[in-house]
Amino acid sequence: MAFGSLADFHLDVLREVGNIGAGHAATALSTMLNKPVDMLIPTVRFVPFEEISESVGGSETVVIAIFLRVEGETPGNLFFILSIESARSLLKKLVGLEGASGEEFNELELSALNEIGNILAGSYLSSLADFTQLSMYPTVPSLAVDMAGAILSYGLLQFGEMGDQALFIDTKFLQNGDEVEGHFFLIPDPESFDRIFAALGVAAE
Repeated sequence: MAFGSLADFHLDVLREVGNIGAGHAATALSTMLNKPVDMLIPTVRFVPFEEISESVGGSETVVIAIFLRVEGETPGNLFFILSIESARSLLKKLVGLEGASGEEFNELELSALNEIGNILAGSYLSSLADFTQLSMYPTVPSLAVDMAGAILSYGLLQFGEMGDQALFIDTKFLQNGDEVEGHFFLIPDPESFDRIFAALGVAAE
C-alpha cells in the first residue's frame, strides 16, 4: 500500500471512522463517569513508524502509554499516548482526581487512565470493525510511564514485527469547556492495512 498516494476521499473515510469512534468513546466515557464528555472531531493522518515518537514530543519525552495487541482478521498494535500534563489534566477534569505533580502516579490514577485507554481502544476498533466488516478486538491493555522511544521499543519486543505505517488519530476531550489532548496510534501488521483498505473498497497499490 502506497500511503502517500491515498486520495482525499480515502482519508475522509478514515476520518469518518475516527469521528464515529470518538462518538462511541464520548458516550462510553460519559456513562462511566456519569458526566457529559465531548470528543472533538479528530485529526486523522498517516505517520511513518519512526515518526511516532516525534508526534508526541520526541523519543526522550516521558509519556503515559496504554498499549495492546489487536487480534482478529487484521492483527496489529495499538497505542494511546498522553503527555504527563495531559494525563494530569484528564484525571482532574474527567475523573476528579487531584494528584501530585510530576511523573509519579498512584495505583488509582493509573487504573483510571488504563480504563479510559481501554474504552478508547474498544470504541475506535469497534468503529473500524463496523466499517470494514472485519473482526478486530483488543487484548487486555498494559500501561507504562516512560520515554516514548522506550515504550515503542518495548512494544516491538513484546509484540514482534510492526508495520512501518501508523494510523494517527489526534483525540481531544472536552469537559466544561476544557480541552485535553491524547494521541492514538493504530499500527497494523504489514499485511493488515491491505485487508482494511480492500474491505473499504480501496485497492492496494
